[in-house]
Amino acid sequence: MNGNSVIAKILKIEGVEWISCFPAQGLITAAAQEGIRPILCRQERAGVNIADGFTRVNNGEKIGVFTMQYGPGAENAFGGVAQAFAESVPILLLPGGAYTSQHGVPPGFQATDHYKGITKWSGYVNQVERIPELMKRAFTQLRNGSKGPVLLEIPTDIGEQEFPSKNFTYEPVKVIKSQADPADVKELVSTIFKAKCPMIYAGQGILYANASNELVEFAELTGIPVMSTLSGKSAFPENHPLYLGTGGNSTTLMAEHFRTTSDLIIGIGTSYTKSNFNAPVPENTTLAQVIDNVDFINKSYDIDLACIGDAKLVLKQMIEELKQVSGRKQHPNTENALKQINQLTKDFYNEWNPRLNSDETPLSPYRVLKELATTLDVSNTIITHDSGYPRDQFVPFWKSENPWGYIGWGKSTQLGYGLGLAIGAKIAKPEKTVVNIMGDASFGMAGLDIETAVRSKIPIITVVLNNGVMTNYTQPSPYLGYAAEKWDLHKLTGDYAKIADGLGAFSKKVKTPEEIAPAIKEALNANKTGQPALLEICSKEEVNVPRYYKEPYNWRHSGV
Repeated sequence: MNGNSVIAKILKIEGVEWISCFPAQGLITAAAQEGIRPILCRQERAGVNIADGFTRVNNGEKIGVFTMQYGPGAENAFGGVAQAFAESVPILLLPGGAYTSQHGVPPGFQATDHYKGITKWSGYVNQVERIPELMKRAFTQLRNGSKGPVLLEIPTDIGEQEFPSKNFTYEPVKVIKSQADPADVKELVSTIFKAKCPMIYAGQGILYANASNELVEFAELTGIPVMSTLSGKSAFPENHPLYLGTGGNSTTLMAEHFRTTSDLIIGIGTSYTKSNFNAPVPENTTLAQVIDNVDFINKSYDIDLACIGDAKLVLKQMIEELKQVSGRKQHPNTENALKQINQLTKDFYNEWNPRLNSDETPLSPYRVLKELATTLDVSNTIITHDSGYPRDQFVPFWKSENPWGYIGWGKSTQLGYGLGLAIGAKIAKPEKTVVNIMGDASFGMAGLDIETAVRSKIPIITVVLNNGVMTNYTQPSPYLGYAAEKWDLHKLTGDYAKIADGLGAFSKKVKTPEEIAPAIKEALNANKTGQPALLEICSKEEVNVPRYYKEPYNWRHSGV
């Protein structure tokens, strides 16, 4: 067997059942021969996004893999990997490489060199005999410690070289997890009960640790309300009385109130990264952090209390410590907090219900959101968004009931990301309804990969909010501004339902409120037959989103 066959065998041993790919790479055939299904995308970035979505929905327990040819393939995949790196998603990238005799010769593109800044670890196979060793190192990095993409470059001649079969041995990598120092846990629980108004800030680490049940148990035992990060959205059931909302570029009135009035914020599974898409932490607030990597302590904010360990294991420690504190399970502020949440929720929806129930045409995106939430079985749905206003409008109002019911993202904001995520999520959970919400600008970036879903029989629903413009780009700003006003640079055209029909998907154009729910049901029926669906919604340019931050909410000028 040759080097590519060895890699394919190792992928099989590590539980890989499929790979996304494009287009000419020796590993594709070797993987197919090993019983691993190849899914060919229409462009490399989408292939990376598909692997990304698959990994997320599987909590990183199953790893998405993408392989591409050397040179242009590795070059084109760069954006997708940068996005996965920003979102801390463990995916395996196996680019081909130039012949070893040409490695480092300009102007050739060496993936190992150029990807180092956007991967957790990158390696280069310089000898065919080293493949098992390097693959084990790659999977060790993927399954342990902080999350992020891992790359192993395979020179063409190494992939084709014969591997001494008698030397082949490989055992799958084990996951290694640790608890926190019991003294740190004791101090944290003690501090929680000394605080007047504590709040939990739940991050993506809860999802990867499969710790949602433990988070719910701890929150219910203490009565402490929970706000999620954008990446951590769905880590806590969002129909729970203690849930406040997501602290992203848009938020809820409930989340904003507790964010600004809490004297202790307990970040669990969050790196506390300063970003336009993470709620800013107020000054003079005590910060606690439960995280599995010491590198995230004191990264963007000074941390007062820290517990280093796996979120699930540390939450179990916190629950046990809590139960040992006689007569002090519920926090004294619980009753008051629940009253505040109830009143703020009423105030919040009184403000936004006119948009959620709007009968106007072109359609309000908020009305589309409401119809999706009432027509779909939310408990059996995975939904994601694209960058910009679709994200900011949907995040505060979509109430996920299960982990990964909503795939949130935003530390990088590439248009077109959501479509690949949805395809990958559907591969991971074929029994779920999977929906991607995108704008017309996003469709231009990634829309052709609807054909990938059609050809590969991956039945997802794509909702295109077509308002004919890049929303809010005529405002005075360093973006289009005057140029948009003078030359209409912000305006876009296209009949996306026709395009989708031409790609083989079920498609429908929706223009009135009464048409939304029936169209969603038709899309669901198409999915049942294995056909992807696209709904083109003729929507208005809606610039209003729930933002309540009083302090300046832009880190660009602070150098972050």
